[in-house]
Amino acid sequence: MRIVLFLVAAAMIISCNTRSSSISQEFDTIFDSVFKADEPGGAVLIAEEGKVIYEKGFGIEDINTKKPITTTTLFNTGSISKTFVAFGILQLAKENKLSLDDDIYKYFPDFKDSSIAKKVKLYHLLTHSSGLPDIRKVQEDSVFYLSAKDEENWAPIKKADSLEFEPGERYHYSNPAFNALALIIEKVSGMKWQDYIQKNIMKPSGMETSTITDGPHPQSGVSHGYLFDGKKYYEQDYGEEPTFAASGNGGVWSSVEELWKYEQAIQKNVFLDSAWIKRSRTVAGFSNWKDSVPSFIGLSWFITKSNNENVIGHTGSQGGFRADYVWLPDKKIFYVILCNTPKAMSKIREQVLKVVLKDQ
Repeated sequence: MRIVLFLVAAAMIISCNTRSSSISQEFDTIFDSVFKADEPGGAVLIAEEGKVIYEKGFGIEDINTKKPITTTTLFNTGSISKTFVAFGILQLAKENKLSLDDDIYKYFPDFKDSSIAKKVKLYHLLTHSSGLPDIRKVQEDSVFYLSAKDEENWAPIKKADSLEFEPGERYHYSNPAFNALALIIEKVSGMKWQDYIQKNIMKPSGMETSTITDGPHPQSGVSHGYLFDGKKYYEQDYGEEPTFAASGNGGVWSSVEELWKYEQAIQKNVFLDSAWIKRSRTVAGFSNWKDSVPSFIGLSWFITKSNNENVIGHTGSQGGFRADYVWLPDKKIFYVILCNTPKAMSKIREQVLKVVLKDQ
């Protein structure tokens, strides 16, 4: 009997190792076709049932130093940053220091039209359903917006004369909404919002090297974002990309390893209880919804489908940076990719999930 059990166990180990080797080769094939060793590239991490099954860096983080990208390289995560801001708001809500039903007039009484501010709730900001128009003159005043932070990016919105639609009627993605939410964290907590997130979310999650923009883009210790003009790569991040310094909507810098720590902390309710986590990742409801497309967003998280599977996630795009953060709750699969130059993210996601799902 012992011999039989030993042989069964050995067969299972060999089978697992064979699958691991085979799946790694398939992922290598995908990413080797996307990235080149001597160009800006990206980092990838894939986990299944709580265990990392693939992680690797491709290309270089800086075209001047030629430093290779690794799984610990820090990238600007773009709009994935919004999930951190959202969780900061939800922590304060749990502590009864604010309510998602608060109108924004409570925090910004200097709105030109107070009636607009009294209609819009924090809930609407979190779900991109506020109806507030983005009236920033980014292109006309691009030099100003190269260094404008959260306050300067939110200020024009307070001058709005009208709403695009009544709050809660439909979805319209809003970056300034999250500049506002970041500022609200500061007003309620009495701390710089970046410090609040690092203390209350990043540190408990074990994200020791992740950071948040608060002024100029770091010149060292992080990757730089690049675009390609057909002949050469040129830098496109802080100093070249307007609104890059507005960090509430896109200021988090992290690595694929630390975003995996973030996801594990979310699942284990490390910095927020299960009821609030579940609410954040459940499609939001609206009594007055009028959009032709049903609601598909939680409290900052997008709840969609990919490869016929339920997906909770967020993408990121800022300057030369691109990001894709994916959690398949039914299959317990996590996938994150961070790039410092644009790549076909949806196509890559489809290929990755096809490989990891086929043997399940």
